Amino acid sequence: MAATTTSGNSNLNSDVLVCYAVKEEMGFEISRHSFGGCTVLVTGMGRRNAAESIQSELASNEYQLVLSCGFAGGLNPNLAFGIVIFDEDIEVGLKTELIQLGAVPAKFYCARRVAITAAEKKDLWNSTGADAVEMESSVIRNICREKKISSATIRVILDTAQENLPLDFNALMTSFDRINYLKLVWTILCKPHKVFPLWKFQHNAFVAAKNLDQVVRGILRMRRGG
Repeated sequence: MAATTTSGNSNLNSDVLVCYAVKEEMGFEISRHSFGGCTVLVTGMGRRNAAESIQSELASNEYQLVLSCGFAGGLNPNLAFGIVIFDEDIEVGLKTELIQLGAVPAKFYCARRVAITAAEKKDLWNSTGADAVEMESSVIRNICREKKISSATIRVILDTAQENLPLDFNALMTSFDRINYLKLVWTILCKPHKVFPLWKFQHNAFVAAKNLDQVVRGILRMRRGG
Protein backbone atom coordinates (compact mmCIF):
# COMPACT_ATOMS: atom_id res chain seq x y z
CA MET A 1 0.00 0.00 0.00
CA ALA A 2 1.35 3.40 -0.89
CA ALA A 3 2.06 5.83 1.91
CA THR A 4 -0.53 8.59 1.67
CA THR A 5 -0.14 12.03 3.16
CA THR A 6 -3.13 14.32 3.25
CA SER A 7 -2.65 17.98 4.08
CA GLY A 8 -4.21 21.30 3.37
CA ASN A 9 -5.91 24.11 5.21
CA SER A 10 -8.09 24.06 8.29
CA ASN A 11 -11.24 23.91 6.17
CA LEU A 12 -12.23 20.26 6.41
CA ASN A 13 -15.11 20.96 4.05
CA SER A 14 -12.92 22.06 1.15
CA ASP A 15 -14.44 20.91 -2.14
CA VAL A 16 -11.19 20.73 -4.15
CA LEU A 17 -8.63 17.93 -3.88
CA VAL A 18 -5.20 18.67 -5.35
CA CYS A 19 -3.07 15.56 -5.96
CA TYR A 20 0.71 15.36 -6.34
CA ALA A 21 2.82 12.24 -6.73
CA VAL A 22 5.64 13.55 -4.51
CA LYS A 23 6.00 16.58 -2.25
CA GLU A 24 8.78 18.02 -4.43
CA GLU A 25 6.12 18.86 -7.03
CA MET A 26 4.35 21.23 -4.67
CA GLY A 27 5.13 24.93 -4.62
CA PHE A 28 6.12 26.81 -1.49
CA GLU A 29 2.68 28.09 -0.47
CA ILE A 30 0.82 24.82 -0.84
CA SER A 31 3.63 22.70 0.62
CA ARG A 32 3.67 24.90 3.72
CA HIS A 33 -0.09 24.42 4.10
CA SER A 34 -0.53 28.18 4.00
CA PHE A 35 -2.86 28.39 1.02
CA GLY A 36 -6.53 27.81 1.73
CA GLY A 37 -9.39 26.45 -0.29
CA CYS A 38 -8.16 22.94 -1.01
CA THR A 39 -7.03 19.65 0.43
CA VAL A 40 -3.67 18.30 -0.76
CA LEU A 41 -2.99 14.61 -1.29
CA VAL A 42 0.48 13.14 -1.94
CA THR A 43 -0.30 9.87 -3.70
CA GLY A 44 3.12 8.39 -4.34
CA MET A 45 4.50 7.70 -7.80
CA GLY A 46 2.94 5.48 -10.43
CA ARG A 47 -0.46 4.06 -11.26
CA ARG A 48 -0.78 1.64 -8.34
CA ASN A 49 0.07 4.21 -5.67
CA ALA A 50 -2.17 6.81 -7.30
CA ALA A 51 -5.11 4.40 -7.48
CA GLU A 52 -4.79 3.24 -3.87
CA SER A 53 -4.39 6.76 -2.52
CA ILE A 54 -7.23 8.39 -4.47
CA GLN A 55 -9.62 5.52 -3.73
CA SER A 56 -8.91 5.82 -0.02
CA GLU A 57 -9.28 9.61 -0.01
CA LEU A 58 -12.54 9.63 -1.97
CA ALA A 59 -13.98 6.95 0.29
CA SER A 60 -13.42 9.24 3.29
CA ASN A 61 -14.23 12.69 1.90
CA GLU A 62 -16.42 14.29 -0.76
CA TYR A 63 -15.07 16.66 -3.42
CA GLN A 64 -16.52 18.55 -6.35
CA LEU A 65 -13.21 18.85 -8.21
CA VAL A 66 -9.98 16.86 -8.29
CA LEU A 67 -6.78 18.25 -9.82
CA SER A 68 -3.91 15.92 -10.75
CA CYS A 69 -0.82 18.11 -10.59
CA GLY A 70 2.93 17.70 -10.79
CA PHE A 71 5.78 17.25 -13.24
CA ALA A 72 5.59 15.91 -16.78
CA GLY A 73 8.13 14.99 -19.42
CA GLY A 74 7.81 16.70 -22.76
CA LEU A 75 7.03 14.61 -25.84
CA ASN A 76 6.09 17.49 -28.13
CA PRO A 77 9.37 19.21 -29.11
CA ASN A 78 7.61 22.59 -29.04
CA LEU A 79 7.00 22.43 -25.29
CA ALA A 80 9.77 24.24 -23.43
CA PHE A 81 10.95 23.70 -19.88
CA GLY A 82 8.68 25.28 -17.27
CA ILE A 83 5.55 25.53 -19.42
CA VAL A 84 2.38 24.57 -17.55
CA ILE A 85 0.02 22.36 -19.57
CA PHE A 86 -3.46 21.05 -18.85
CA ASP A 87 -6.38 18.86 -19.85
CA GLU A 88 -9.82 19.05 -18.23
CA ASP A 89 -13.24 17.44 -18.24
CA ILE A 90 -15.61 19.63 -20.27
CA GLU A 91 -17.76 20.40 -17.25
CA VAL A 92 -14.83 21.77 -15.25
CA GLY A 93 -14.87 24.97 -17.30
CA LEU A 94 -11.43 26.29 -16.30
CA LYS A 95 -9.90 26.48 -19.79
CA THR A 96 -10.21 30.25 -20.17
CA GLU A 97 -8.79 30.89 -16.70
CA LEU A 98 -5.92 28.44 -17.20
CA ILE A 99 -4.95 30.07 -20.49
CA GLN A 100 -5.10 33.48 -18.82
CA LEU A 101 -2.65 32.15 -16.24
CA GLY A 102 -0.28 31.09 -19.02
CA ALA A 103 -1.11 27.38 -19.21
CA VAL A 104 -1.42 25.55 -22.54
CA PRO A 105 -3.92 22.81 -23.50
CA ALA A 106 -2.20 19.46 -24.07
CA LYS A 107 -2.73 15.74 -24.48
CA PHE A 108 -1.19 13.50 -21.81
CA TYR A 109 0.06 9.93 -21.90
CA CYS A 110 0.10 8.06 -18.59
CA ALA A 111 3.09 5.71 -18.66
CA ARG A 112 4.03 2.79 -16.42
CA ARG A 113 7.70 3.80 -16.30
CA VAL A 114 9.75 6.98 -16.46
CA ALA A 115 10.75 8.01 -19.99
CA ILE A 116 14.49 8.46 -19.60
CA THR A 117 15.94 9.31 -23.01
CA ALA A 118 15.07 11.67 -25.83
CA ALA A 119 14.76 8.62 -28.08
CA GLU A 120 12.13 7.07 -25.77
CA LYS A 121 10.20 10.31 -25.74
CA LYS A 122 10.28 10.56 -29.53
CA ASP A 123 8.93 7.01 -29.80
CA LEU A 124 6.12 7.83 -27.37
CA TRP A 125 5.25 11.01 -29.24
CA ASN A 126 5.04 9.11 -32.52
CA SER A 127 3.07 6.18 -31.08
CA THR A 128 0.63 8.06 -28.81
CA GLY A 129 0.33 11.55 -30.29
CA ALA A 130 0.54 12.90 -26.74
CA ASP A 131 2.29 16.16 -25.89
CA ALA A 132 3.60 15.05 -22.50
CA VAL A 133 4.10 11.96 -20.36
CA GLU A 134 3.50 11.35 -16.67
CA MET A 135 2.49 8.40 -14.49
CA GLU A 136 -0.63 9.09 -12.41
CA SER A 137 -3.26 11.31 -14.00
CA SER A 138 -5.28 8.89 -16.12
CA VAL A 139 -5.75 6.55 -13.14
CA ILE A 140 -6.84 9.39 -10.87
CA ARG A 141 -9.22 10.85 -13.42
CA ASN A 142 -10.76 7.53 -14.44
CA ILE A 143 -11.62 6.85 -10.81
CA CYS A 144 -13.07 10.35 -10.53
CA ARG A 145 -15.25 9.73 -13.61
CA GLU A 146 -16.54 6.51 -12.08
CA LYS A 147 -17.56 8.50 -9.02
CA LYS A 148 -19.04 11.38 -11.06
CA ILE A 149 -16.42 13.86 -9.82
CA SER A 150 -15.05 16.49 -12.22
CA SER A 151 -11.30 16.45 -12.71
CA ALA A 152 -8.43 18.06 -14.56
CA THR A 153 -4.73 17.48 -15.13
CA ILE A 154 -2.40 20.44 -14.58
CA ARG A 155 1.28 19.63 -15.06
CA VAL A 156 4.53 21.46 -15.72
CA ILE A 157 7.25 20.40 -18.15
CA LEU A 158 10.31 19.37 -16.14
CA ASP A 159 12.34 17.70 -18.89
CA THR A 160 11.81 18.53 -22.54
CA ALA A 161 11.46 16.12 -25.43
CA GLN A 162 15.08 16.74 -26.44
CA GLU A 163 16.56 15.98 -23.00
CA ASN A 164 17.90 12.80 -21.44
CA LEU A 165 17.36 12.47 -17.68
CA PRO A 166 20.57 12.47 -15.63
CA LEU A 167 19.95 8.92 -14.31
CA ASP A 168 17.83 5.91 -15.16
CA PHE A 169 15.32 6.44 -12.36
CA ASN A 170 13.51 3.21 -13.28
CA ALA A 171 16.55 1.27 -12.09
CA LEU A 172 16.34 3.07 -8.74
CA MET A 173 12.68 2.22 -8.06
CA THR A 174 11.49 -0.29 -5.49
CA SER A 175 8.69 -2.72 -6.31
CA PHE A 176 6.34 -0.15 -4.75
CA ASP A 177 7.38 2.61 -7.19
CA ARG A 178 9.43 4.54 -4.67
CA ILE A 179 12.99 5.78 -5.02
CA ASN A 180 15.50 3.50 -3.29
CA TYR A 181 17.76 6.15 -1.79
CA LEU A 182 20.50 3.67 -0.90
CA LYS A 183 20.70 2.75 -4.59
CA LEU A 184 20.68 6.43 -5.50
CA VAL A 185 23.59 7.23 -3.17
CA TRP A 186 25.54 4.20 -4.40
CA THR A 187 24.96 5.19 -8.02
CA ILE A 188 26.23 8.71 -7.35
CA LEU A 189 29.30 7.37 -5.55
CA CYS A 190 30.03 5.11 -8.53
CA LYS A 191 29.34 7.90 -11.04
CA PRO A 192 30.55 11.18 -9.51
CA HIS A 193 30.28 12.89 -12.91
CA LYS A 194 26.49 12.70 -12.42
CA VAL A 195 26.56 15.05 -9.42
CA PHE A 196 26.31 18.28 -11.41
CA PRO A 197 23.58 17.03 -13.81
CA LEU A 198 21.58 15.85 -10.78
CA TRP A 199 22.06 19.21 -9.05
CA LYS A 200 20.86 20.98 -12.20
CA PHE A 201 17.88 18.62 -12.42
CA GLN A 202 16.98 19.35 -8.80
CA HIS A 203 17.25 23.09 -9.41
CA ASN A 204 15.02 22.78 -12.48
CA ALA A 205 12.50 20.84 -10.39
CA PHE A 206 12.35 23.72 -7.92
CA VAL A 207 11.77 26.26 -10.71
CA ALA A 208 9.17 24.07 -12.42
CA ALA A 209 7.29 23.52 -9.14
CA LYS A 210 7.21 27.28 -8.62
CA ASN A 211 5.68 27.80 -12.08
CA LEU A 212 3.08 25.13 -11.42
CA ASP A 213 2.31 26.59 -8.01
CA GLN A 214 1.46 29.97 -9.51
CA VAL A 215 -1.09 28.42 -11.86
CA VAL A 216 -2.66 26.09 -9.27
CA ARG A 217 -2.99 28.88 -6.70
CA GLY A 218 -4.36 31.17 -9.40
CA ILE A 219 -7.09 28.68 -10.26
CA LEU A 220 -7.98 28.13 -6.60
CA ARG A 221 -8.12 31.90 -6.07
CA MET A 222 -10.41 32.35 -9.09
CA ARG A 223 -12.73 29.60 -7.86
CA ARG A 224 -13.04 31.40 -4.54
CA GLY A 225 -13.77 34.64 -6.37
CA GLY A 226 -10.73 36.31 -4.86
